[in-house]
Amino acid sequence: MSVSGTTSMSSGDSPLALGIDLGTGSVKVSTIDVAGDVIGSGSAAYPLHRSHDGAAETDPREWWQATVTAVRIAVGRDAERIVGIGLSGQMHGVVLTDAKGASLRPAMLWPDGRADAEAETFRRLSPDLKKSLANPIAPGMAGPLLLWLKRHEPASYESAAAALQPKDWLRLQLTGIVAAEPSDASATLLYDVAGDDWNWGVIAALGLRESLLPTLIPSTAQAGRLQRSPAERLGLPEGLPIATGAADTAAALLGSGVDEPGSAQLSIGSGAQLAAITDRPEPDDALRTQMYRTAQERGWYAMAAMHNGGLALERVLEWLNITWDEAYALVPKSPRGSNGVLFLPYVTGERTPYLDPELRATWLNLSHATQRADLVRAALEGVALAIRGGLEALRDTNHGVTSVVLTGGGTGRVIWRQMLSDVLGVDLEASSELNPSARGAAMLGAGVGGINLSPDESNRSGSQTVIHDVSAAADYEHIIMRFNHAVRTQQRGHLD
Repeated sequence: MSVSGTTSMSSGDSPLALGIDLGTGSVKVSTIDVAGDVIGSGSAAYPLHRSHDGAAETDPREWWQATVTAVRIAVGRDAERIVGIGLSGQMHGVVLTDAKGASLRPAMLWPDGRADAEAETFRRLSPDLKKSLANPIAPGMAGPLLLWLKRHEPASYESAAAALQPKDWLRLQLTGIVAAEPSDASATLLYDVAGDDWNWGVIAALGLRESLLPTLIPSTAQAGRLQRSPAERLGLPEGLPIATGAADTAAALLGSGVDEPGSAQLSIGSGAQLAAITDRPEPDDALRTQMYRTAQERGWYAMAAMHNGGLALERVLEWLNITWDEAYALVPKSPRGSNGVLFLPYVTGERTPYLDPELRATWLNLSHATQRADLVRAALEGVALAIRGGLEALRDTNHGVTSVVLTGGGTGRVIWRQMLSDVLGVDLEASSELNPSARGAAMLGAGVGGINLSPDESNRSGSQTVIHDVSAAADYEHIIMRFNHAVRTQQRGHLD
């Protein structure tokens, strides 16, 4: 297990709040003080198990072991100062649990591609029911995954007491209480976005068990208290109040202070998400972008969700047998445009803007003169170009984006930040907070723990402005056209 972190260096006995962000490849934990500053952090990794049939799974017991490790690192000797806990987690997955909260099988996660036929079943719903979902249909979302389990693993499906999102499973381990909340539920394809409740019409039409879907409570509410056994494992006081929590993007918006219409957050981890705040639910008629609930009592965000961020780049490093440091050292050795080499980053199909699970990764226009540096730079440019497609989809659906905050563990390098700014053609506010979802979760924990963060404190992100190079942005316009043409060509090839 790969672990890292820093323990609290603050002094005194002022209260702290704890945030736990259960990601795809690791759990990240942060503690914040009464000023909203992150003073302790910890992380621990776990594997994402992939197979040739398209499976993407993790044993939830690995989540729990990693959470214990990361919490103890982040908290250090300050356990008695913790007054509240908040949660955040990866979206779309399904964890089937028994009546005691134990997982019945490995969790199915968002990159899982086995539910293609089930996604097609969703597409055959009546127009009114599909419209109420207000979101594109993808096989890795909870609704199709749950329908796949019903069809292919009926014993597990029928014996399950609940079908949970990952962070809701973790909260169950902490509190013994089964619950869900709007920000994660709105991303399941089992939710009526405008009605702000489970979509009972869709659930009935699909023949899914209503009893599997937990009661919805607000993200900011107290969902329970820390029980004795998990408290002992985590090294925390028993009885701490625990906030319901939020989906990772909603928590990151909170943690980065992105809360006004027109403001957006670009987060790059395993995938890439560009989320723009809106004050009312206005779904994309073409269903290229998502419409989800924020962590606030009332609020929404439109999101362009790209599967292939760090997930694609990690595969490139494996293919080329190099490290991140070696890769970034190679980038300046190739010019803008990578000497004509293009990289399509679709190692796991794509959502926004193509909604095409059959897209595949490839380098194009290689020649005898192509160098490793060209391949590396083209890979980074390819991910940036894929994100540009998401930005254009948001703009096409009347979600104006006037400011962008850049967050996520995959955005720390200056050369990468500048490339993103130039390809997108916008200035970026690069946040110094690399784990905004964990900070947002901690802010929710502060709320149930009685810590009153002022607006200035809760929105503080410590950002640095990245100014896009106008001449570089102009050069990339031609590359964008080549990239889009290459994607359309691949689509025509597998659709014919």
